Amino acid sequence: MADRWLDDEQQRTWRAWLTVSELVPRALDAHLQRDAGLSHAAYVVLAMLSESPTRSRRMSDLARRANQSQSRLSHTVARLEERGWVRRERAADDGRGNLAVLTDAGYDVVVAVAPGHVDAVRETVFGPLTAEQTRVLGEALQTIAARLDPDRTLRVRDGADLAD
Repeated sequence: MADRWLDDEQQRTWRAWLTVSELVPRALDAHLQRDAGLSHAAYVVLAMLSESPTRSRRMSDLARRANQSQSRLSHTVARLEERGWVRRERAADDGRGNLAVLTDAGYDVVVAVAPGHVDAVRETVFGPLTAEQTRVLGEALQTIAARLDPDRTLRVRDGADLAD
C-alpha cells in the first residue's frame, strides 16, 4: 500500500513542480505584457519564426515548436496578423499547407523584446540556482523528456535538445 502514494520527498518535489510550472509562465507573461504588450504565447510564436532562416514555418510545425494546439496557434497568429507582425501564405512547395511568415515589423519586435525576455528567464529560472543546481535540473528534465518521448518525435531538435 505504501508504494501506492508518493513518499514525502516525491510529494514535495511534485508540488514544487506544479507551483513552478504555473508561476514561471505567469511571471514571463507578465514581463512581456508590461514591456511589450505581448503574451508569452505570442512571443514564442514570433521567436520560433525568427529562428527559421526564411522567417517562416508551416503552421503544423509552428504549433509543435510553440507548444500550442492548431486551434490556439490559429488564434495567436490571427492576433499577430492584426498587428502586422505575421502574415499567412500558402506553402509554395505543395500548395496544400499554410505558412506563418514573420514580417519585418514582427522581426523588429523580436529584436527589441528578446534581450529583456532573456534577462527575465535568467532571473526567474536560473537566478535562484547555483551552477550545480542548474546542471542537475537540466539533467532531470532531459531524463523526464526522454521517458515521455523515447523516439524523440515530439521534441524540437534545434534548440530544445542541446545535449545531442
